[in-house]
Amino acid sequence: MTKVTVYTTAFCPYCIRALSLLRKKSNIAVQEINAGFSMKKKSEMIQRSNGGRTFPQIFIGETHIGGCDEMMALERAGKLDTILANGG
Repeated sequence: MTKVTVYTTAFCPYCIRALSLLRKKSNIAVQEINAGFSMKKKSEMIQRSNGGRTFPQIFIGETHIGGCDEMMALERAGKLDTILANGG
């Protein structure tokens, strides 16, 4: 089972959209980390994403794929399922 980590913040429409798509996929475990009000978790997110400060930041396994727009582009291109199947 592929582990997907999504750093989110409250009331973020991009976070909601990304989580909605991921939860429709099979054979993945989505871990949501609410980093919006935690400086420690936000710092962790920025470090893991090599400077990404916007929400959400999405990781498939240990591979950073970017935010919601980047993930949706992978989905439209038919590449997201392959990345998920390979664990990142």
